[in-house]
Amino acid sequence: MTRLQRWLNHDGYYWGKINGRYDEQTRFAVWALQKRARLQVKGEVGRAEWRALDRRLRVRPLVPGGPPDRVEISLGRQLLTLYRDNRPVLVSHISTGAGVRYCKDGRCGMAITPVGDFRVASRAPGWTTGRLGSMYNSLYFVGGIAMHGSTKVPLHPASHGCVRLPLSTSERLFQLVQVGEPVYVRSKG
Repeated sequence: MTRLQRWLNHDGYYWGKINGRYDEQTRFAVWALQKRARLQVKGEVGRAEWRALDRRLRVRPLVPGGPPDRVEISLGRQLLTLYRDNRPVLVSHISTGAGVRYCKDGRCGMAITPVGDFRVASRAPGWTTGRLGSMYNSLYFVGGIAMHGSTKVPLHPASHGCVRLPLSTSERLFQLVQVGEPVYVRSKG
């Protein structure tokens, strides 16, 4: 298990402690690998996952010719990729807007993660609590929509519109992404 965590860390999937346990953060990293390799997302590690790690998967960018440093979010694959010098350095399983109507404290809306070209507008370190819940290391890129760490990052879209990431991954993303960073959200990919 330690070997798996090291490989996942080397390829930008895993940002938890290398502890030799198949914990929640390791499972999230395996999901990201499976999504990127277009394998069945099941969380188990078999020959296909080891082959994918061994091959050092080439990533087809969502935004060919985009700036060398950027964040790309695929709503279809529920996958976030951070690029540095046109090279993916962080790949994460995510959970985005559930696509349903919601009402909270007398205010209603649609749980949609907007598609488009954005920039990180502001950052909020640590835990913050808003009208719709708690967020960790928030990187706001359009209005009240942010990429942020969460204790709940299921395999399906489940947020009010934000891009939820595993907690340890959100710590690394927050270290690397600054205000002004381009963020590209696409429906497919």
